[in-house]
Amino acid sequence: MKTQIKGHSLVSGLTIQESDTTFHAINPANDQALKPEYHQLNAASVEAIATHAQAAFSDYNQRSGAERAAFLRQIADNIHAAVEDLVEYMPAETALPEPRVRGETERTTGQLRLFANLIEEGSWVDARIETAQPDRKPLPKPDVRSVLQPLGPVIVFCASNFPLAFSVAGGDTAAALASGCPVIVKAHHSHPGTAEIVGQAVMAAVESCQMPDGTFSLVYGPGQEIGTALVKHPAIKVVGFTGSRAGGTALMKAAFERDEPIPVYAEMSSINPVVILPEALEQNGETIATDLHKSVTLGLGQFCTNPGLVLLPAGKAANRFATQLKDALANTADGHSLNAGIAEAYRSTVNQLASLQDSGVTVHHANPGDGNNHKCQVGTALFEVNAPTFLNLNALHQEAFGPSTTLITYQNQDELIQVVSAFEGQLTGTIHATGQDLQNTPNIVATLQERVGRILFGGFPTGVEVCHAMVHGGPYPSTSDGRSTSVGTMAIHRFVRAVCYQCAPDAVLPDALKNTNPLNLSRLINGQRTRDPI
Repeated sequence: MKTQIKGHSLVSGLTIQESDTTFHAINPANDQALKPEYHQLNAASVEAIATHAQAAFSDYNQRSGAERAAFLRQIADNIHAAVEDLVEYMPAETALPEPRVRGETERTTGQLRLFANLIEEGSWVDARIETAQPDRKPLPKPDVRSVLQPLGPVIVFCASNFPLAFSVAGGDTAAALASGCPVIVKAHHSHPGTAEIVGQAVMAAVESCQMPDGTFSLVYGPGQEIGTALVKHPAIKVVGFTGSRAGGTALMKAAFERDEPIPVYAEMSSINPVVILPEALEQNGETIATDLHKSVTLGLGQFCTNPGLVLLPAGKAANRFATQLKDALANTADGHSLNAGIAEAYRSTVNQLASLQDSGVTVHHANPGDGNNHKCQVGTALFEVNAPTFLNLNALHQEAFGPSTTLITYQNQDELIQVVSAFEGQLTGTIHATGQDLQNTPNIVATLQERVGRILFGGFPTGVEVCHAMVHGGPYPSTSDGRSTSVGTMAIHRFVRAVCYQCAPDAVLPDALKNTNPLNLSRLINGQRTRDPI
């Protein structure tokens, strides 16, 4: 490996303290500890690191869009240059195969470059100008101008299931750095070496692009101690989190109880319902079942968009569908979860559902593993219930984070709408329907869209396109704030706020609002979009 993994937090221009407590990453495939050992940050260093980021903010947020764009592209280039190191090391920490490592690397570098393009052009700041009308009656109109500006230092918590795309240099980090906010990343204990490889790539870009010390830091330590302490520090202005509902709500509570409450953008849990309407099931049931199996088992089901509930009309076609899916899942080899905690939670959920046979749950197949061979080894599961049973059993509404799904059969449109109306907030909802199906079920789209952030017509939700229009968020509890997204360029709005200037001298205005429009931005001037100067 070209990258020398050292096992320490990465903080530029600052001496930090580490505790005597160390930990190792564990290979999910064989339960073996991996080298090196990692040194946890001492809680006493939280103050210094947060203050360091705050000091960097006063410089970094003044850097031009072009400078920050060059910085993001350099990070992308550095990560791409380290891809062979990631291919060598990341599978041992995660049990993910080489193609996944390479694919996730491309996604990570691609979203960095996407944000670089966004801020280089610059119009994302949404500059708005209303010029003065001193002669307006009955009252003069003042000169009023507004623009989006960065909030301040951000803490990002790495996800367990996406060691690259939702971790050290993932979507939240890319969006925050693009906006002008320094970032402190709390590494995930499951893949600390992967985190350090990427962290070193970011630190090298900080140095080569001459960004201020404190623009980026990577820290190791327990979330309840180090992570929560950072969330509570007054220098931190925003939190980005991807993980469990318990973890996300704990951070929300800590952020709300501060003297100055701050926003927490937490992606927490989602079951991602798939609705199959009658004509589509009759015409395409075999193909849908085949593709559903691929989606449920992709990445061993460890995607936040894994389709955990499937609604289909009761009858012979549904029976054929269930049999085909059961056979496919039963013939799917066991795999290894990303860590023992995920495997144990999955086994617990599957075993709970399997215990509900007397309550109306049909167990078509349940092989969650027992952890006796390897702690992370798990298998597939398939359950079936009717609509009334689903509505009456809360256990069926929880996420099983692994290769499992539950079929819900409905008798008519009323039952279908009842079930969809009972869903918690979800990241995605999918509809398989013919044109006639949609005419026959006119309320399904409107009902589903109230509960999800992304509606798919055909296909399956695993796989999220990184682009300007993507929404990867949804109503609570899929995310803490359904007005935002963690994928795509709209994510930059998590880390900014609008600032208004009234009757300000041109000399003190941000460049985006100056009369001459030195950045050549597309601006909204007196209600008209233009790049013209005033």
